[in-house]
Amino acid sequence: MKKNDSTLSLFDYADDIVCGVDEAGRGPLAGPVFAAAVILDPARPISGLRDSKKLTEARRDELAVEIKAHAIAWSIAQCSEQEIDELNILQATMQAMRRAVEGLSTLPTLALIDGNRCPVMMVRSEAIIKGDDKVAAISAASILAKTARDQALYQLHVQYPHYAFDQHKGYPTELHLERLRLHGISPVHRKSYAPVRALMDVTVSLEGRLA
Repeated sequence: MKKNDSTLSLFDYADDIVCGVDEAGRGPLAGPVFAAAVILDPARPISGLRDSKKLTEARRDELAVEIKAHAIAWSIAQCSEQEIDELNILQATMQAMRRAVEGLSTLPTLALIDGNRCPVMMVRSEAIIKGDDKVAAISAASILAKTARDQALYQLHVQYPHYAFDQHKGYPTELHLERLRLHGISPVHRKSYAPVRALMDVTVSLEGRLA
């Protein structure tokens, strides 16, 4: 089911144990795609929850600590760049979302998914367009997914400092593309993505000419 109402009533879900689900990292050329699932505690509200992209990094980090401390349950999962290349990014994202929901310590009866489609899983689910700005639990999930992915990219920067993952987080910025051209493809780049694949094709062509 898909919803795109501008406002959502909490009474719609009064009889459900609701988890919000969102992802981070579909667009980057490198690193895993992350997803998070969160069941908020109505007795311990968290102020300031909204789409993670509309928050500063410092505020996201602060809220992530609050979410983990106050939520009834939370879970973060990922799909590797190898899985992304094998499955495609849409299916890898669905897989990460399913893993996040299945990783919750409390079983939800309803998963509210940000976007226009839901992963196939045992829990009943509903897709909500722009849900990360409409549903607090989805906002919380977006914050956990984003902060977890950013942390993972900082760790990749330590392994591969010449790619500047700490600056662009794997997104196809001019800096990232320049570093790709200079240093070639790393083991954590998504080889199915067009800019990376194009560079691979050029490398193969050059090797063929030199052979």
